[in-house]
Amino acid sequence: MNRLANIAIVPALRARNYRLFFFGQGVSLIGTWMTQTATIWLVYQLTNSALMLGIVGFSSQIPSFFLAVWGGVLVDRFNTHKILVIAQILAMIQSLALAVLALSGTIHIWHFIILSLFQGVINAIDAPARQAFVPEMIEKRDDLASAIALNSSLVNGGRLVGPAIAGILIARIGAAYCFLIDGVSYIAVIAALMAMRLKPKKIVVTTANPLQRLKEGFVYAYNFSPIRSTLLLLALFSLMAMPYITLVPIFATKILAGDARTLGLLMAASGVGAIGGGIYLSTRKTVVGLGKVIALAPAVCGTGIIFFSLSRMLWLSTLMSALIGLGSILTISSSNTVIQTIVEDDKRGRVMSLFTMSFLGMVPFGNLFAGFSADRIGATNTLLIGGSFCIIGSLLFARQLPKLRQAARPVLQQRGILSQTNT
Repeated sequence: MNRLANIAIVPALRARNYRLFFFGQGVSLIGTWMTQTATIWLVYQLTNSALMLGIVGFSSQIPSFFLAVWGGVLVDRFNTHKILVIAQILAMIQSLALAVLALSGTIHIWHFIILSLFQGVINAIDAPARQAFVPEMIEKRDDLASAIALNSSLVNGGRLVGPAIAGILIARIGAAYCFLIDGVSYIAVIAALMAMRLKPKKIVVTTANPLQRLKEGFVYAYNFSPIRSTLLLLALFSLMAMPYITLVPIFATKILAGDARTLGLLMAASGVGAIGGGIYLSTRKTVVGLGKVIALAPAVCGTGIIFFSLSRMLWLSTLMSALIGLGSILTISSSNTVIQTIVEDDKRGRVMSLFTMSFLGMVPFGNLFAGFSADRIGATNTLLIGGSFCIIGSLLFARQLPKLRQAARPVLQQRGILSQTNT
């Protein structure tokens, strides 16, 4: 009875395929966040350089900026399920390569840069495929918002557990074992994907070449103001807020005088806030009202970043990390849900690749800016700038919100989400 009650509360879990994905991906993402934590820790230990933290972060994300849109074209033309399986296998190989290098004691900074670039290429294809695959796994369109929110909760559940485990492992036996556990964890999501029973994907046959299809996706997203404005806000948020993660090792060691456990605590606290936001979003019954959430959430995150940058007390920094996680998940997941709800099905892969480019594709430039800026004006001032821009972005989006609602209303009415009499 309890299991049935939980499924009723979280509608997306009614679908068998999504349940498989949820639990398999949940295991894998813990390993992913362990690797991310171990990477930034080792890079900082090897170089003691904020700039090198930025460069490695740039390397891991820059492929998404250039390749994500092509990933979207692939997703619209080929079997999404097969793309995801191949991507997970390649990601497993990347993590195991890091493990071998670290365990053998031969790892150098250039290994991180090359393997980060490789992982970035995988993510550029995997991310739009993962976003577009969600509607294929669920059985009812009404459950889409719940599934998207649960996806974000998965990522941030991994952010809660992964860094905490990584902090303990790094302090006791070394970072190499984080990479090894991550590599093995991919088995769970690969097995889950292989166990799914899916309906054949409807692929629209077209004579248009890839460049024409890419242009079609850009034009559609640009001309539909709710999608355009949401993507622009997300790009600003990713540029200014996401580098917070890259600079956390500096605050953990230099400012708060801590160690790997401190780094794990701060990143786990961000995961706690994100899980709270994910739970709220996953239990919402409708997409209606998410515009207000999108307008407010970057300001919440920006406020957390500003106070985190000024804090010199671990308890306050931990609390602000949780606020940053809350604002981040509300921004990213709400934007994802709104776009997935209003986008035309035959353009979903391409538009979600633009989402990936706005979200992940801007992060490398933010990381590079953060690393360079932290070297010149300090990590504190760098985060103060980023948090302030997040608040400005919120204010600008909030001013446009009434017009964006009017533009989206016909689509929501056509899909039965709003009645014709709704105002």
